[in-house]
Amino acid sequence: MSIADAPARPGGAASPAARPAAVVPAAPAAVVDALDSVVREAVRGQGIDPQRDAAAVRRMAEAAVREHDERSLTGAVQRLADPSAVVAEVVARIAGFGPLQPLLDDPTVEEVWINDPSRVWVARNGRHELTNLMLSPAQVAELVERMLKSSGRRLDVSSPFVDAMLPDGHRLHVVLEGISRGFTAVNIRKFVLRAARLDDLVELRSLTPQAAAFLTAAVRAGLNVLVAGGTQSGKTTMLNCLAAAIPGGDRVISAEEVFELRFPHPDWVALQTRQAGLEGTGEVPLRALVKEALRMRPSRVVVGEVRAEECLDLLLALNSGLPGMCTLHANSAREALVKMCTLPLLAGENISSRFVVPTVASSVDLVVHLGIDAGGVRRVNEIVGVPGRVENDVIEVEPLFVRSAGELRRANGHAPRPAAFERAGIDVHRILAA
Repeated sequence: MSIADAPARPGGAASPAARPAAVVPAAPAAVVDALDSVVREAVRGQGIDPQRDAAAVRRMAEAAVREHDERSLTGAVQRLADPSAVVAEVVARIAGFGPLQPLLDDPTVEEVWINDPSRVWVARNGRHELTNLMLSPAQVAELVERMLKSSGRRLDVSSPFVDAMLPDGHRLHVVLEGISRGFTAVNIRKFVLRAARLDDLVELRSLTPQAAAFLTAAVRAGLNVLVAGGTQSGKTTMLNCLAAAIPGGDRVISAEEVFELRFPHPDWVALQTRQAGLEGTGEVPLRALVKEALRMRPSRVVVGEVRAEECLDLLLALNSGLPGMCTLHANSAREALVKMCTLPLLAGENISSRFVVPTVASSVDLVVHLGIDAGGVRRVNEIVGVPGRVENDVIEVEPLFVRSAGELRRANGHAPRPAAFERAGIDVHRILAA
């Protein structure tokens, strides 16, 4: 059954906590339902996929509302106070994601999540807000089904979790009821592009110009960079900005669970994982993608996030001289290195820390640690170099930049692999001495 065939659902009221731009003025429910039915019938009649051709749906909705307005002049139907708002609501119901669409369209909203139909939350500027948008269980089920339809991924008893990418680039995560107590839990992390290059992070005061110049030089020189931080600290944004500094003559292969990376590069192949099918076969895990990337003549490998045994394959690739970068959840730069030493042990009993620790020390060159402050502002907290030395199974680090008194300041550490900077024609000492 197509989206157009789905029965009309009444939309919930928008939250007063939402910004005015995200609130659609109310219209009589019966009138909106009637216009919804007219437009759905037109969509079915023309065989349009509403999610692929939202512009056509909008034209049909505008025509239906215009005809309704003309009939209202005769008194046959009720006049609409705000026709454009009704058009937006009808389009959201048919081609968008219903009552959630205003929140998804609001540029100030970073994430939307549903704990149960009566508790819809949003995040703005790193802070959580409870809206009073009221949904029904049927509405939530329909929304999840519609979102997954566009992704090609599934959710059922045998596969109660799903990560998927929505058409606008937003990331959907759903946990089925039974695993989540009481109701299916839904998270939509919006793709909000506030920074595409390291210079953009300087304008956002996440980085200093000196730190941005150093990171740009490090990427050009082919250093291996680990981006670490907590949830929503800006790791993917930082990875995108770092990847944007990769020279255009390099061939980039990226691997991630769902497509989140977006950076300008002329020679880039992006890979994503695939969940198992109904028969329980066909799964493509991240570890397989990392291995496959090495067969594609890469000059650089970028991994969206390492969480498990794929860390071993990435380490082996980096240790062979192939430059790369990835993200990792960690509370500090040093903890990120400890985690990089722990995750490869999940690959098998024959992998020991005696092998992993020196491999990490010789493979990772820089760790960029990010954080989010009490005001919800994302910052680079520290940048450390890894010179490759290990003492009593502890990897030594060289602090290059540390945040002190709210400012990212130059520390006394030395840049790792100075020969790599020299080969790239970069005077790293001048950059760090500025």
